[in-house]
Amino acid sequence: MQKETLLAEVGRTPDEHSGVVNTPVYRASTILFPDLSTFEMAERGEYSRPSYARSGTPSTEALERAIAGLEGAEHSVITSSGLSAIVVSLMSFLKAGDHLLMVDNVYYPTRNFCDIELKRFGVETTYYDPCIGAGIADLIRPNTRVIYTESPGSLTFEVQDIPAICKVAHEHKIVVIGDNTWATPLFMSPFELGMDVSIHSVTKYMNGHSDLVMGSISCRDENNYKRVLQTFRNIGANPSGDNCYLVLRGLRTLSVRINQHYKNAMHVAGWLAKRPEVAEVLYPALLGAAGHELWKRDFTGASSLFSIVLKKGFSRDALAAMLDGLEHFGMGFSWGGFESLIIPCKPQKIRVATKWEREGYVLRIHIGLENVDDLIEDLENGFKRLNG
Repeated sequence: MQKETLLAEVGRTPDEHSGVVNTPVYRASTILFPDLSTFEMAERGEYSRPSYARSGTPSTEALERAIAGLEGAEHSVITSSGLSAIVVSLMSFLKAGDHLLMVDNVYYPTRNFCDIELKRFGVETTYYDPCIGAGIADLIRPNTRVIYTESPGSLTFEVQDIPAICKVAHEHKIVVIGDNTWATPLFMSPFELGMDVSIHSVTKYMNGHSDLVMGSISCRDENNYKRVLQTFRNIGANPSGDNCYLVLRGLRTLSVRINQHYKNAMHVAGWLAKRPEVAEVLYPALLGAAGHELWKRDFTGASSLFSIVLKKGFSRDALAAMLDGLEHFGMGFSWGGFESLIIPCKPQKIRVATKWEREGYVLRIHIGLENVDDLIEDLENGFKRLNG
């Protein structure tokens, strides 16, 4: 099946729910066993169905099947947030004394987890240049167990050479974990590029309505899935049945939404690239942007998140005048919902493997589903305030 058909059908089992088209919400803690023999099977870990809601319900199972089908994965695990998906994935393959190679443009909470929690448990993290490609071989140590990728990075949007990194990693029997939230399973197929584990902040495009947090972990093979599942169950980072239902509902329109996001973002990004206040648009789907050739090779589309670098010389007060007066762009940390967002960010404060050379303010922009003419008018008025 094509992915649009999968979005409409996968995870739905009406025959199991009295013909109901959508999997109902299961709110549960205790799950009863029909007899002693079944109970004893569950105690031995031989029971194929959930034995307690922490190990799943029909709501979570339906969403896991849906995401696994979209990702082309053997199995998926659903977690309570995008960050919990990252934590579970890293802890599944790392132990005290191990070494992690982490991309330097990574989502900031991931960096915090590495620098604070993994360090506390004896795991050493080395940050690497997102554009290193096959050169990552020079950073591998005998105790390197995981290479983590995020392509493109969700602040500065460098596109990584994932096939080259995966080839080197697998030559050294290293697991490659990748955050694929930006592209969604519709615009990038991580396992075809060589990744072993694919992570999503389901909060973003899969849900699409800015009303919940959730994460997913998809594994290419059974052994990796078993390791992830064990860690997940030991941590207990479970989503609610209500949230699973909402994400399943959101998935049905993902193709329609993400393609409109893409269309809107290309229109606005192209307009921004011509503005005299803008030094650079960091959007790899845009012709001439950094990473465009790798994006064209490995992706089939782009989402609606990108950044712009303003020319240097604007004051903080001018920036505040621009941002505070916007009508259609809110200031908020998330993205992937129906609404447009904009935030200032400072990559130079967090990069350690590479130096951020641009001097102007960086604004991260998420283009929502509003009319692009309204969004452009809002930004144009913002630039007038920026210029004083």
